[in-house]
Amino acid sequence: MLQGTAWTQLPSAFLRAEESVRQGHTPTVEDLPERKATNASRREVAAALDAERAWARVALNAIGDAVLTIDLHGTVTYMNRVAETLTGWSESEAIGKPLSRVFHLVDGKTHQTTILPGRRAIEENKTVGFALDCVLVRQDGSKLEIEDSAAPIHDREGRVTGAVIVFHDASQSQAMLEKMAYLAQHDALTGLPSRALLTERLSRAIGLARRHRHLVALLYLDLDAFKPINDSLGHALGDSLLQAVAGRLQECMRDIDTVCRQGGDEFVILLAEIRQPEDATKVAEKLLAVLGRPYRIHGHELLITLSIGISLYPDDADDADTLMHNADTAMYHTKRNGRNGHYCFTDEMNTLPIRRRRSEPGLHRSLQPSQFLFDF
Repeated sequence: MLQGTAWTQLPSAFLRAEESVRQGHTPTVEDLPERKATNASRREVAAALDAERAWARVALNAIGDAVLTIDLHGTVTYMNRVAETLTGWSESEAIGKPLSRVFHLVDGKTHQTTILPGRRAIEENKTVGFALDCVLVRQDGSKLEIEDSAAPIHDREGRVTGAVIVFHDASQSQAMLEKMAYLAQHDALTGLPSRALLTERLSRAIGLARRHRHLVALLYLDLDAFKPINDSLGHALGDSLLQAVAGRLQECMRDIDTVCRQGGDEFVILLAEIRQPEDATKVAEKLLAVLGRPYRIHGHELLITLSIGISLYPDDADDADTLMHNADTAMYHTKRNGRNGHYCFTDEMNTLPIRRRRSEPGLHRSLQPSQFLFDF
Protein backbone atom coordinates (compact mmCIF):
# COMPACT_ATOMS: atom_id res chain seq x y z
CA MET A 1 0.00 0.00 0.00
CA LEU A 2 1.03 3.63 -0.14
CA GLN A 3 4.06 4.28 2.03
CA GLY A 4 3.52 6.54 5.03
CA THR A 5 4.26 7.16 8.68
CA ALA A 6 1.76 7.42 11.51
CA TRP A 7 2.59 9.49 14.63
CA THR A 8 1.09 9.45 18.08
CA GLN A 9 2.06 11.31 21.25
CA LEU A 10 3.86 8.94 23.62
CA PRO A 11 3.75 9.33 27.42
CA SER A 12 6.74 10.93 29.07
CA ALA A 13 7.24 7.80 31.12
CA PHE A 14 7.93 5.85 27.94
CA LEU A 15 10.48 8.42 26.83
CA ARG A 16 12.23 8.31 30.20
CA ALA A 17 12.37 4.51 30.15
CA GLU A 18 13.84 4.50 26.68
CA GLU A 19 16.45 7.04 27.71
CA SER A 20 17.40 4.88 30.73
CA VAL A 21 17.98 1.85 28.54
CA ARG A 22 20.20 3.85 26.18
CA GLN A 23 22.29 4.99 29.17
CA GLY A 24 22.80 1.42 30.39
CA HIS A 25 20.35 1.59 33.28
CA THR A 26 18.49 -1.67 33.89
CA PRO A 27 14.87 -1.01 34.81
CA THR A 28 13.89 -2.14 38.31
CA VAL A 29 10.59 -3.05 39.92
CA GLU A 30 9.96 0.64 40.36
CA ASP A 31 10.01 0.98 36.56
CA LEU A 32 7.05 -1.42 36.05
CA PRO A 33 4.38 1.32 35.84
CA GLU A 34 6.45 3.00 33.16
CA ARG A 35 6.83 -0.35 31.32
CA LYS A 36 3.08 -0.84 31.36
CA ALA A 37 2.57 2.65 30.01
CA THR A 38 5.14 1.94 27.30
CA ASN A 39 3.45 -1.30 26.25
CA ALA A 40 0.05 0.39 26.20
CA SER A 41 1.40 3.16 24.00
CA ARG A 42 2.91 0.66 21.61
CA ARG A 43 -0.41 -1.16 21.33
CA GLU A 44 -2.13 2.17 20.63
CA VAL A 45 0.37 2.93 17.87
CA ALA A 46 -0.08 -0.54 16.34
CA ALA A 47 -3.86 -0.22 16.47
CA ALA A 48 -3.70 3.21 14.85
CA LEU A 49 -1.46 1.87 12.06
CA ASP A 50 -3.76 -1.11 11.46
CA ALA A 51 -6.77 1.19 11.26
CA GLU A 52 -4.94 3.48 8.84
CA ARG A 53 -3.95 0.55 6.62
CA ALA A 54 -7.50 -0.82 6.59
CA TRP A 55 -8.97 2.59 5.72
CA ALA A 56 -6.44 3.16 2.94
CA ARG A 57 -7.05 -0.28 1.43
CA VAL A 58 -10.82 0.23 1.36
CA ALA A 59 -10.45 3.71 -0.16
CA LEU A 60 -7.98 2.64 -2.85
CA ASN A 61 -10.07 -0.38 -3.82
CA ALA A 62 -13.11 1.86 -4.22
CA ILE A 63 -11.63 4.27 -6.77
CA GLY A 64 -11.88 3.74 -10.53
CA ASP A 65 -8.15 4.05 -11.29
CA ALA A 66 -5.49 1.41 -10.88
CA VAL A 67 -2.96 2.12 -8.11
CA LEU A 68 0.41 0.42 -7.72
CA THR A 69 3.27 1.34 -5.36
CA ILE A 70 6.95 0.44 -5.31
CA ASP A 71 9.85 0.95 -2.92
CA LEU A 72 13.23 2.50 -3.69
CA HIS A 73 14.45 -0.78 -5.18
CA GLY A 74 11.60 -0.88 -7.69
CA THR A 75 9.85 -3.72 -5.89
CA VAL A 76 6.06 -3.83 -5.91
CA THR A 77 4.63 -3.13 -2.44
CA TYR A 78 0.91 -2.69 -3.14
CA MET A 79 -1.76 -3.08 -5.85
CA ASN A 80 -5.43 -2.24 -5.66
CA ARG A 81 -8.15 -4.32 -7.31
CA VAL A 82 -8.26 -2.26 -10.51
CA ALA A 83 -4.49 -2.69 -10.89
CA GLU A 84 -4.96 -6.44 -10.50
CA THR A 85 -7.58 -6.43 -13.25
CA LEU A 86 -5.59 -4.33 -15.70
CA THR A 87 -2.22 -6.05 -15.20
CA GLY A 88 -3.57 -9.57 -14.82
CA TRP A 89 -1.52 -10.03 -11.65
CA SER A 90 -3.04 -10.65 -8.23
CA GLU A 91 -1.62 -8.58 -5.40
CA SER A 92 -0.29 -11.68 -3.63
CA GLU A 93 1.60 -12.68 -6.81
CA ALA A 94 2.94 -9.18 -7.47
CA ILE A 95 4.14 -8.17 -3.99
CA GLY A 96 7.93 -8.44 -3.81
CA LYS A 97 8.43 -8.77 -7.55
CA PRO A 98 10.27 -6.21 -9.72
CA LEU A 99 8.07 -3.52 -11.24
CA SER A 100 9.44 -4.32 -14.69
CA ARG A 101 7.93 -7.80 -14.48
CA VAL A 102 4.51 -6.85 -13.13
CA PHE A 103 4.16 -3.55 -14.99
CA HIS A 104 5.81 -4.20 -18.36
CA LEU A 105 5.38 -1.13 -20.59
CA VAL A 106 6.21 -0.91 -24.29
CA ASP A 107 5.88 1.78 -26.91
CA GLY A 108 2.68 1.28 -28.88
CA LYS A 109 4.40 1.99 -32.21
CA THR A 110 7.89 0.53 -31.84
CA HIS A 111 6.99 -2.16 -29.26
CA GLN A 112 10.24 -1.34 -27.48
CA THR A 113 10.35 -1.41 -23.69
CA THR A 114 9.92 2.08 -22.24
CA ILE A 115 11.40 3.63 -19.11
CA LEU A 116 9.10 2.82 -16.22
CA PRO A 117 7.41 5.96 -14.85
CA GLY A 118 7.79 4.80 -11.25
CA ARG A 119 11.58 4.73 -11.59
CA ARG A 120 11.57 8.18 -13.21
CA ALA A 121 9.43 9.60 -10.42
CA ILE A 122 11.93 8.36 -7.83
CA GLU A 123 15.04 9.50 -9.70
CA GLU A 124 13.65 12.92 -10.64
CA ASN A 125 11.67 13.35 -7.41
CA LYS A 126 8.64 14.74 -9.24
CA THR A 127 5.39 13.67 -10.82
CA VAL A 128 5.89 12.33 -14.34
CA GLY A 129 3.39 11.45 -17.07
CA PHE A 130 3.35 8.33 -19.16
CA ALA A 131 4.83 8.44 -22.64
CA LEU A 132 2.39 8.74 -25.54
CA ASP A 133 1.06 5.46 -26.97
CA CYS A 134 2.04 3.65 -23.79
CA VAL A 135 1.00 -0.02 -23.86
CA LEU A 136 0.89 -2.37 -20.88
CA VAL A 137 1.82 -6.00 -21.56
CA ARG A 138 -0.43 -7.94 -19.21
CA GLN A 139 0.50 -11.18 -17.46
CA ASP A 140 -1.16 -13.30 -20.16
CA GLY A 141 0.70 -11.44 -22.92
CA SER A 142 -2.26 -9.38 -24.09
CA LYS A 143 -1.74 -5.64 -24.53
CA LEU A 144 -3.66 -2.69 -23.16
CA GLU A 145 -3.18 1.00 -23.94
CA ILE A 146 -3.00 2.94 -20.68
CA GLU A 147 -2.41 6.50 -19.54
CA ASP A 148 -1.84 8.62 -16.44
CA SER A 149 1.16 9.34 -14.19
CA ALA A 150 3.54 8.40 -11.37
CA ALA A 151 4.62 10.42 -8.31
CA PRO A 152 7.28 10.00 -5.61
CA ILE A 153 6.31 9.02 -2.07
CA HIS A 154 7.97 10.96 0.77
CA ASP A 155 8.36 10.31 4.47
CA ARG A 156 7.91 12.94 7.19
CA GLU A 157 11.38 14.35 6.61
CA GLY A 158 10.78 14.71 2.88
CA ARG A 159 12.95 11.77 1.87
CA VAL A 160 11.80 9.75 -1.16
CA THR A 161 10.75 6.25 -0.04
CA GLY A 162 9.16 4.95 -3.21
CA ALA A 163 6.63 5.85 -5.89
CA VAL A 164 2.95 5.49 -6.60
CA ILE A 165 1.73 4.77 -10.14
CA VAL A 166 -1.86 5.63 -11.04
CA PHE A 167 -3.17 4.48 -14.42
CA HIS A 168 -6.34 3.54 -16.32
CA ASP A 169 -7.48 1.98 -19.57
CA ALA A 170 -6.98 4.66 -22.23
CA SER A 171 -9.76 3.20 -24.37
CA GLN A 172 -12.23 4.04 -21.60
CA SER A 173 -11.17 7.68 -21.77
CA GLN A 174 -11.65 7.73 -25.52
CA ALA A 175 -15.04 6.06 -25.18
CA MET A 176 -16.09 8.63 -22.58
CA LEU A 177 -14.99 11.50 -24.84
CA GLU A 178 -16.93 10.03 -27.72
CA LYS A 179 -20.00 9.57 -25.54
CA MET A 180 -19.82 13.17 -24.31
CA ALA A 181 -19.43 14.45 -27.87
CA TYR A 182 -22.42 12.39 -28.97
CA LEU A 183 -24.60 13.65 -26.11
CA ALA A 184 -23.62 17.24 -26.90
CA GLN A 185 -24.85 16.83 -30.48
CA HIS A 186 -27.89 14.59 -30.04
CA ASP A 187 -31.24 14.72 -28.29
CA ALA A 188 -31.24 12.54 -25.17
CA LEU A 189 -34.81 11.25 -25.65
CA THR A 190 -34.91 10.40 -29.35
CA GLY A 191 -31.23 10.14 -30.29
CA LEU A 192 -31.81 12.57 -33.16
CA PRO A 193 -29.28 15.31 -33.94
CA SER A 194 -29.58 18.39 -31.76
CA ARG A 195 -30.19 21.96 -32.92
CA ALA A 196 -26.45 22.65 -32.72
CA LEU A 197 -25.63 19.76 -35.05
CA LEU A 198 -28.47 20.72 -37.40
CA THR A 199 -27.19 24.31 -37.60
CA GLU A 200 -23.72 23.03 -38.46
CA ARG A 201 -25.02 20.73 -41.19
CA LEU A 202 -27.37 23.38 -42.56
CA SER A 203 -24.54 25.88 -42.95
CA ARG A 204 -22.46 23.25 -44.70
CA ALA A 205 -25.36 22.29 -46.99
CA ILE A 206 -25.90 25.94 -47.98
CA GLY A 207 -22.22 26.27 -48.82
CA LEU A 208 -22.33 23.19 -51.05
CA ALA A 209 -25.58 24.31 -52.66
CA ARG A 210 -24.06 27.71 -53.47
CA ARG A 211 -21.10 26.02 -55.10
CA HIS A 212 -22.98 23.33 -57.03
CA ARG A 213 -26.13 25.37 -57.75
CA HIS A 214 -28.76 23.13 -56.24
CA LEU A 215 -31.50 23.72 -53.64
CA VAL A 216 -31.67 23.12 -49.90
CA ALA A 217 -34.99 22.68 -48.10
CA LEU A 218 -35.96 22.95 -44.44
CA LEU A 219 -39.15 21.32 -43.20
CA TYR A 220 -40.36 22.51 -39.80
CA LEU A 221 -42.77 19.99 -38.23
CA ASP A 222 -45.08 20.31 -35.23
CA LEU A 223 -47.31 17.51 -33.89
CA ASP A 224 -50.93 18.68 -33.79
CA ALA A 225 -52.73 18.14 -30.46
CA PHE A 226 -49.70 16.52 -28.80
CA LYS A 227 -50.22 18.43 -25.55
CA PRO A 228 -53.73 17.00 -24.85
CA ILE A 229 -52.34 13.48 -25.35
CA ASN A 230 -49.35 14.22 -23.10
CA ASP A 231 -51.51 15.80 -20.39
CA SER A 232 -54.23 13.12 -20.47
CA LEU A 233 -52.08 10.00 -20.65
CA GLY A 234 -48.89 11.12 -18.95
CA HIS A 235 -45.40 12.20 -19.90
CA ALA A 236 -44.07 8.63 -20.11
CA LEU A 237 -46.52 7.85 -22.92
CA GLY A 238 -45.78 11.24 -24.50
CA ASP A 239 -42.06 10.46 -24.52
CA SER A 240 -42.73 7.06 -26.11
CA LEU A 241 -44.85 8.73 -28.77
CA LEU A 242 -42.06 11.21 -29.57
CA GLN A 243 -39.61 8.33 -29.89
CA ALA A 244 -41.97 6.51 -32.25
CA VAL A 245 -42.40 9.66 -34.35
CA ALA A 246 -38.62 10.09 -34.51
CA GLY A 247 -38.26 6.52 -35.74
CA ARG A 248 -40.76 7.01 -38.55
CA LEU A 249 -39.17 10.29 -39.59
CA GLN A 250 -35.77 8.65 -39.92
CA GLU A 251 -37.21 5.81 -41.98
CA CYS A 252 -38.54 8.34 -44.52
CA MET A 253 -35.24 10.17 -45.03
CA ARG A 254 -32.18 9.63 -47.19
CA ASP A 255 -28.73 9.16 -45.65
CA ILE A 256 -27.72 12.69 -46.69
CA ASP A 257 -30.72 14.28 -44.94
CA THR A 258 -30.87 15.27 -41.27
CA VAL A 259 -33.79 14.84 -38.88
CA CYS A 260 -33.53 17.01 -35.77
CA ARG A 261 -35.69 17.29 -32.68
CA GLN A 262 -35.98 21.04 -32.24
CA GLY A 263 -37.57 20.73 -28.81
CA GLY A 264 -40.86 19.59 -27.29
CA ASP A 265 -42.99 18.17 -30.10
CA GLU A 266 -41.24 20.08 -32.89
CA PHE A 267 -38.89 18.53 -35.43
CA VAL A 268 -36.84 19.95 -38.30
CA ILE A 269 -35.76 18.09 -41.43
CA LEU A 270 -32.88 19.23 -43.61
CA LEU A 271 -33.05 18.10 -47.23
CA ALA A 272 -29.45 18.76 -48.18
CA GLU A 273 -29.73 18.32 -51.94
CA ILE A 274 -32.91 18.74 -54.02
CA ARG A 275 -33.37 19.83 -57.63
CA GLN A 276 -36.74 21.56 -57.54
CA PRO A 277 -39.20 22.89 -54.93
CA GLU A 278 -41.64 20.08 -55.70
CA ASP A 279 -39.16 17.62 -54.19
CA ALA A 280 -39.70 19.20 -50.76
CA THR A 281 -43.50 19.15 -51.04
CA LYS A 282 -43.42 15.48 -52.04
CA VAL A 283 -41.44 14.71 -48.90
CA ALA A 284 -43.94 16.68 -46.79
CA GLU A 285 -46.88 14.73 -48.27
CA LYS A 286 -45.08 11.45 -47.60
CA LEU A 287 -44.51 12.46 -43.96
CA LEU A 288 -48.18 13.35 -43.50
CA ALA A 289 -49.15 9.90 -44.76
CA VAL A 290 -46.57 7.90 -42.82
CA LEU A 291 -46.90 9.73 -39.50
CA GLY A 292 -50.68 9.76 -39.81
CA ARG A 293 -50.87 5.99 -39.36
CA PRO A 294 -51.99 4.86 -35.86
CA TYR A 295 -49.44 4.38 -33.07
CA ARG A 296 -49.86 1.57 -30.55
CA ILE A 297 -48.24 2.65 -27.31
CA HIS A 298 -48.78 1.50 -23.71
CA GLY A 299 -52.11 -0.12 -24.46
CA HIS A 300 -53.46 2.78 -26.52
CA GLU A 301 -53.92 3.39 -30.21
CA LEU A 302 -53.02 7.00 -30.96
CA LEU A 303 -53.72 9.13 -34.01
CA ILE A 304 -51.81 12.35 -34.65
CA THR A 305 -51.43 14.82 -37.48
CA LEU A 306 -48.67 17.21 -38.53
CA SER A 307 -48.34 20.87 -39.39
CA ILE A 308 -45.39 21.39 -41.74
CA GLY A 309 -43.71 24.58 -42.95
CA ILE A 310 -41.21 24.60 -45.82
CA SER A 311 -38.50 27.11 -46.75
CA LEU A 312 -35.98 26.87 -49.56
CA TYR A 313 -32.45 28.06 -50.24
CA PRO A 314 -31.87 30.28 -52.18
CA ASP A 315 -35.51 31.17 -53.00
CA ASP A 316 -36.56 32.16 -49.46
CA ALA A 317 -33.25 32.93 -47.71
CA ASP A 318 -29.52 32.69 -48.23
CA ASP A 319 -28.42 32.03 -44.62
CA ALA A 320 -29.20 29.37 -42.04
CA ASP A 321 -30.93 31.55 -39.43
CA THR A 322 -33.35 33.17 -41.89
CA LEU A 323 -34.08 29.84 -43.54
CA MET A 324 -34.98 28.36 -40.13
CA HIS A 325 -37.14 31.37 -39.23
CA ASN A 326 -39.04 31.19 -42.51
CA ALA A 327 -39.74 27.47 -42.16
CA ASP A 328 -41.02 28.10 -38.63
CA THR A 329 -43.27 30.91 -39.92
CA ALA A 330 -44.67 28.66 -42.66
CA MET A 331 -45.41 25.95 -40.12
CA TYR A 332 -47.48 28.32 -37.98
CA HIS A 333 -49.29 29.45 -41.13
CA THR A 334 -50.25 25.79 -41.60
CA LYS A 335 -51.58 25.64 -38.05
CA ARG A 336 -53.59 28.78 -38.59
CA ASN A 337 -55.17 27.28 -41.69
CA GLY A 338 -56.49 24.05 -40.20
CA ARG A 339 -53.38 21.98 -39.36
CA ASN A 340 -52.67 18.51 -40.82
CA GLY A 341 -51.00 19.89 -43.94
CA HIS A 342 -48.05 21.84 -45.31
CA TYR A 343 -47.31 25.30 -46.68
CA CYS A 344 -44.27 26.73 -48.41
CA PHE A 345 -43.01 30.06 -47.13
CA THR A 346 -43.98 33.27 -48.91
CA ASP A 347 -43.03 36.85 -48.11
CA GLU A 348 -46.67 37.68 -47.33
CA MET A 349 -46.54 35.36 -44.30
CA ASN A 350 -44.25 37.82 -42.50
CA THR A 351 -47.02 40.44 -42.60
CA LEU A 352 -49.63 38.20 -40.96
CA PRO A 353 -50.11 38.56 -37.16
CA ILE A 354 -49.33 34.98 -36.27
CA ARG A 355 -48.74 34.46 -32.58
CA ARG A 356 -46.75 31.41 -31.52
CA ARG A 357 -48.85 29.23 -29.27
CA ARG A 358 -47.22 26.28 -27.59
CA SER A 359 -50.27 25.04 -25.68
CA GLU A 360 -52.82 25.51 -28.51
CA PRO A 361 -55.50 27.05 -26.23
CA GLY A 362 -58.97 25.73 -26.71
CA LEU A 363 -57.82 22.57 -28.49
CA HIS A 364 -57.74 20.48 -25.33
CA ARG A 365 -61.28 21.50 -24.43
CA SER A 366 -62.70 20.69 -27.85
CA LEU A 367 -61.08 17.27 -28.22
CA GLN A 368 -62.20 14.30 -26.19
CA PRO A 369 -59.79 11.41 -25.54
CA SER A 370 -61.90 9.13 -27.76
CA GLN A 371 -61.08 11.36 -30.71
CA PHE A 372 -57.38 10.66 -30.67
CA LEU A 373 -56.93 7.30 -28.93
CA PHE A 374 -58.51 3.89 -28.71
CA ASP A 375 -57.84 1.38 -25.91
CA PHE A 376 -57.16 -2.18 -26.88
